[in-house]
Amino acid sequence: MDVDAIVARIWPGADVETQVLGGGITNHNFKVDAPGGPYVLRVAGRDTELLGIDRTVEYEAALAAAAVGVGPEVVELVEPEGYLVTRWVEGEIVALERMRDPDVITRVAHALRAVHRGPSLPARFNAFRVVEDYRSIAFARGAEVPPPYAWARQVARRIERARGAFAERPCHNDLLNANFIDDGKRIRIVDWEYAGMGDIFFDLANFSVNNELGPDERRLLLDAYAGSVRPQDERALELMLFMSDFREAMWGVVQGAVSALDFDFGSYATEHFARMESTAAAPAFVAALGD
Repeated sequence: MDVDAIVARIWPGADVETQVLGGGITNHNFKVDAPGGPYVLRVAGRDTELLGIDRTVEYEAALAAAAVGVGPEVVELVEPEGYLVTRWVEGEIVALERMRDPDVITRVAHALRAVHRGPSLPARFNAFRVVEDYRSIAFARGAEVPPPYAWARQVARRIERARGAFAERPCHNDLLNANFIDDGKRIRIVDWEYAGMGDIFFDLANFSVNNELGPDERRLLLDAYAGSVRPQDERALELMLFMSDFREAMWGVVQGAVSALDFDFGSYATEHFARMESTAAAPAFVAALGD
């Protein structure tokens, strides 16, 4: 990848400085100091469409997030490659240990509620179908699907029946702490490549499990999000904790088959399968699934 050529194409003739940003393990991100900037340039990794990513949908989701004051301003989608240019947000990535602070949980809940009430998106995200699609892609690429998949798929079918019908809302679906920026006033959310119309409780569970929220912190999240903690919401959140890790584990399996990045996706998948099994053994999950 020739980032200098990409930058010269987007800002022709301009005097620019480019800085590599850390963060994601799918894409390449750069801070670009250019006229009118600074900006963030996002360059997609190889074969990301196999992960269910559509760069046009990401662009629409980023616009929707910006419209409700949660995402950064979107400057441009560079076609046909799908490079995304957004305005740089001054602030800091929220450290994992801070994600469990009551103030941060409350601000995240309010940000997610704004997103979920925001403009519709031109794609769907159904975690139950995503794990099946990832299995098919992994097989097609010659990867071995780990043994826990068969058991997890049976549990997922029970969760899907227990979850029943729900209203689809715009969701982020990848709420790692690295995707949260605190600008001192608001919590901003970036990286909308997995966004789609889906289950708000997948989003809330994804945030909870990725940021290691305990039971009391999950209740605080629900209270800040909805204004109360209803038993049916607690059950839905508990069930989707399992689906969050199931999706993440299968994401690691597919990435191990298609990605050229220097990252141990096998260990990543194993870690999430193990955490998923721990969730399934927890009394709260067993009770929620029984209900």
